[in-house]
Amino acid sequence: MDRPAAQTAPSPADVRAQLVRRDLAQLLKLSGPVVLARLGIMVMGLSDAIVVGRYSATQLGYHALAWAPTSVVVTMCVGLLTGVQVMTARAIGEGRRAETGAVLRRGLAYSLWIGLVSTLLLALGGPPFLHAIGLQPDLADGAARVLLVFCLSLPGYAISVAASFWLEGLSKPGPAAWAMWAANAVNLGLDLLLVPGTFGLPALGAMGGAWATTGARTFLAVATLAYIALMPEARALGVFTKPERNRAAEAEQRRIGFGAGVSNFFEVASFSSMNVIAGWIGGLAVAAWAIVLNVAAIVFMVPLGLATATAVLVGRAYGARDEAGVNRAGAVTFSVTAVFGVLVTAFVWPNAELLSRGYTENAQTLAMAVPALALASLMFLPDALQVVAAMALRARGDVWLPTGTHLTSYIVVMAPLAWWLAIPMHMGVQGIALAVVIASFLSGVLLLGRFWMLSRRSL
Repeated sequence: MDRPAAQTAPSPADVRAQLVRRDLAQLLKLSGPVVLARLGIMVMGLSDAIVVGRYSATQLGYHALAWAPTSVVVTMCVGLLTGVQVMTARAIGEGRRAETGAVLRRGLAYSLWIGLVSTLLLALGGPPFLHAIGLQPDLADGAARVLLVFCLSLPGYAISVAASFWLEGLSKPGPAAWAMWAANAVNLGLDLLLVPGTFGLPALGAMGGAWATTGARTFLAVATLAYIALMPEARALGVFTKPERNRAAEAEQRRIGFGAGVSNFFEVASFSSMNVIAGWIGGLAVAAWAIVLNVAAIVFMVPLGLATATAVLVGRAYGARDEAGVNRAGAVTFSVTAVFGVLVTAFVWPNAELLSRGYTENAQTLAMAVPALALASLMFLPDALQVVAAMALRARGDVWLPTGTHLTSYIVVMAPLAWWLAIPMHMGVQGIALAVVIASFLSGVLLLGRFWMLSRRSL
């Protein structure tokens, strides 16, 4: 009688390969819808910029200058609410699924306050700031009017971020992505209606783009909350149950958010200051830099989506105290991100003129935008890696080191370097782009080095 063949246990290398394939599959499954959602955020801005830019290059300058301070607040808001995503993923990893509703409820209350306070502060301080930074009076006046409309979009946007992050932490990013693209359809429709003035309506230019964004963001908040309320498992997750006070969990959720919020503030404030430096050069330089920054921001949404998936994977492994899983999730994501950075650079560099012409046909603006965009494409790889590494560090509990890195790279180095290259060195918009490239490499090296150092220690 023949004996059955002895089964050979898989080797450690085979086990590691299987785990890597599993993490890669989860990363792509999670990041795909998240990338679509993040791209939706920027496509909303892209729609505004294209419709406004084709209406008037001057109005595009107003739009860019008004968008700059609001983008600081918007990105800081995203950072402040990162705790919703990380704490939800950790609760899943720890087997406390029913407690995720408490994370959402805290996040929604927090987001409402963030939105209302941001609206008030920006509406009161934004217009005087634009007039105090040395812009031409017509630029400052036009941008200030647009800024006041953008402020009205902040409460709805903050609420939508908290709700979307909770869904992503549950590994349910699809509904948030669909809601974002429905909001994009609303935004584009309002852009085409209000910016050039159709069906007898007056042409509002950049103001029309700001009203379109406000309407779309409000729609997004309502749609995302409606989906959560109608989820079959909403009650089982604790969405409608008032949780018991947990000061430790509240503090940890805020701590993660504070670190990410301050970090995002440094990064986006420094990038927005590039608009100011371009404004010191002239109105058309603002429009040229707006093209470069808009393309870069759209590209950035892909690594930002990968970073979100990384936060979920690393957060779950961290919650389960799986040291190898934490390090493996980071390594897999860094590899995927590097491939993306190389590919997108190879695409944008030779197509800089084609992409720029999608925004404007103004010859003077294109003469500045095209070489600057080609140069700026060199930042895509390091910029992608640094945002993914920063999120991986926060998900594993290292909250403040990424903040210090962003302060050093973007405030201490990039801002003064951009001014020096653009104005005293007479490099113009290309000088701004070169400073961004240098700062991105610095940030990427520091954050990847930090993750490697922590990977050598026990959790």
